[in-house]
Amino acid sequence: MLVVDVLTWVMQRRLVLADRAERLRKELAELDAEVARLEVAEVVFGQFADAQRAGRADDPAMTEELERVTTTPGAGGMLLVPHREEGMDVGVLPADYQAILKAVAGIEGAVKAGDVALALGKGMQPAQVEPLRGQLRRLADRGWLQRTPVGRYTLR
Repeated sequence: MLVVDVLTWVMQRRLVLADRAERLRKELAELDAEVARLEVAEVVFGQFADAQRAGRADDPAMTEELERVTTTPGAGGMLLVPHREEGMDVGVLPADYQAILKAVAGIEGAVKAGDVALALGKGMQPAQVEPLRGQLRRLADRGWLQRTPVGRYTLR
């Protein structure tokens, strides 16, 4: 009887944790979208402040730039890296994410962020590798890559 109780507890615990993990993934996606919106706002306000200081805040070119920045992927909560679905082409990804996938495909076996940084011609300094590590994690979270338990990445 004890083995059945333990097995039941393990199964229930796994279901509870799987449900919690799914909720956390959704919350993380919402946070990523909010960060993207804030990044866009930062760019737009910075450009406006620069234009205002230069006396060209009403410049038509500035209006065009504002339109471009606020309607590109990442603006208004649009995901830069969409969740991968069956039959989806890498062409839906921004160019830098496509380059990352190509680099991962070009390296044999599971890769570290540093390996990808070298393949992309970047340095090994933390300031160069850490943003790439975040992009790799985002690609894995959205189903484009697979992350191993030790933090390496492979194609799905």
